[in-house]
Amino acid sequence: MKRVALALFGTVTGLVMLLGFKTHSPTTVPTAIGVTTSTPHAGAGTSSPRGAATSGAGSGTKTYTGASVDTNYGPVQVQITVTGGKITAANAVDYPQNGSRDRQINSYAVPQLNSEAVAAQSAHIDMVSGASYTSAGYAQSLQSALDKAGL
Repeated sequence: MKRVALALFGTVTGLVMLLGFKTHSPTTVPTAIGVTTSTPHAGAGTSSPRGAATSGAGSGTKTYTGASVDTNYGPVQVQITVTGGKITAANAVDYPQNGSRDRQINSYAVPQLNSEAVAAQSAHIDMVSGASYTSAGYAQSLQSALDKAGL
């Protein structure tokens, strides 16, 4: 009888702990992190063709858009801003956001990847846990943008 009681107690305790486990869930899920007024998928409204460099207003600042990289969950494309031979900004202009899970994951992954790219000044960036496909696609597109910039 003691064994049955211990087994039942252990099962109930384990179930309570499992149901009480909380995963990372932001309080708000942004719909567009680092996205300009239109994404490359839209095909209209972008200031330059995909992969082209654009100049800043006489500041020696140029913007380079990397190749779109297909991942298991959708394409990833990165745009970098270069001033004086250094990356001053990196933004994912396209990334998976088809479902709520994609939006949840990328709401924290994309800003981390953007920061990591500027800090590393290269495509050798740390992957974001839980967003391995997006991270890999981001690094490939970032490398493409860096190649176009000659960095």
